[in-house]
Amino acid sequence: MPYVRRDAKGEIESVHRTSGADALEYLDAADPAIRAFFEQAGGPREESEPSLAVIFDAALDALLAKHVLSLDELAPDAQAAWLLRKEERARQEKKRYAASGFVEIIDDSAFGSLGR
Repeated sequence: MPYVRRDAKGEIESVHRTSGADALEYLDAADPAIRAFFEQAGGPREESEPSLAVIFDAALDALLAKHVLSLDELAPDAQAAWLLRKEERARQEKKRYAASGFVEIIDDSAFGSLGR
């Protein structure tokens, strides 16, 4: 998986587990077009609503941290997918909290005694 069928515009119309007469094109599961298709298929979601993947990641992190589950107990594909998602989450967090690169110095001497 996944094999895709495209519409006349070249947009992904459906995704299939196996190839067929109308779904011959194979795309890697990590392909941005596949991700976009599934994000769009999920419909609009409130920004504050956590995705099932976020909830699953948090639950798996907790189980691993408490030694209830060992990473070795997961299938190799699941291990690889979890590690890749963990790396991606770390990159996203780093971007989110990265310094702006600007240092701001506020000179409050012009305000006189207003702030005192």
